[in-house]
Amino acid sequence: MKRYARILAFGAALAATVISSSAAQAETILKASHQFPGGKGDIRDEMVQLIAREVAAAKVGLTIQVFPGSSLFKPNDQWNAVTRGLLDITSFPLDYASGRHPEFSATLMPGLVGNFDRAMRLNDSPFMKNIKSIIEKQGAIVIADAWLSGAFASKKGCITAPDTMKGQVIRAAGPAFEEMLAAAGASIGSMPSSEIYSGMQTGVLDAANTSSASFVSYRLFEQVKCLTAPGENALWFMYEPVLMSKRIFEGLNADQQKAILAAGEKAEAYFNEEVRKGDQLMIDTFKKAGVEVVEMSKADYDAWLAIAKQSAYKNFAAKVPGGEKLIEEALAVK
Repeated sequence: MKRYARILAFGAALAATVISSSAAQAETILKASHQFPGGKGDIRDEMVQLIAREVAAAKVGLTIQVFPGSSLFKPNDQWNAVTRGLLDITSFPLDYASGRHPEFSATLMPGLVGNFDRAMRLNDSPFMKNIKSIIEKQGAIVIADAWLSGAFASKKGCITAPDTMKGQVIRAAGPAFEEMLAAAGASIGSMPSSEIYSGMQTGVLDAANTSSASFVSYRLFEQVKCLTAPGENALWFMYEPVLMSKRIFEGLNADQQKAILAAGEKAEAYFNEEVRKGDQLMIDTFKKAGVEVVEMSKADYDAWLAIAKQSAYKNFAAKVPGGEKLIEEALAVK
């Protein structure tokens, strides 16, 4: 009898081992990459981490490993990687891919968004449906929308009216802002936001514009004298969605796909609530560091918008197939 019990116990242990081994083999590991600092409160990293936690909690045989801080792919390499299925998930500033798909410059067009409420309305507009159709045709899908407001900062002085930009070398996120700033008399230094700090530290840059989140997480308050916060007249809004490889997504089973999409919805809701606090966090952080903080007046904003319409808007409509229609669709969202 005891021998029979030992055999049963051995059989149960063996079965448990086989089941455990099968479960381990069934577990699918996805890799998520982005350029933003991890573990320091950057809202874009937290979006991706939240998706990873939610997917793990769903217990559908999926694990998402998150690689922050450009540790897996360099910033500009992520688009090619995710659309080719070499990378599973990324939080990605879409305008970084505008060299391949110039339509994406519309997602970082000066003055086109204006505020967070309008950004939310844009997500379901014909404008964004056209942008997302391009994303999907190239091999990726959007699992969470995200719009970030942004600011200007300089080592030399405050950037308000266009004439305050003359003679400064500025890092501008994307071709549309570069065209507007160059038209105002600035020189352009192109680089990912993760390289702004070293650019300022080495004297390559005098100024930069980027998202409020990046101004804090990259500690740019250590390099600048004056910050121009978005305030009521925000020129800078950028679309930075969480993307997933379409091929990888379609290779998952129905429960796994459902878990990914549900996690994306939760991450988007979290982001939409928290991002509005980001501008104030940036202002408080920079003031605490002794940096002067100002805002553009309505007159400053209007002067910049006039320059943008004669440079960035005009060039986009002329050079990008369907560009004029995209701008019209965005402007039609009230």
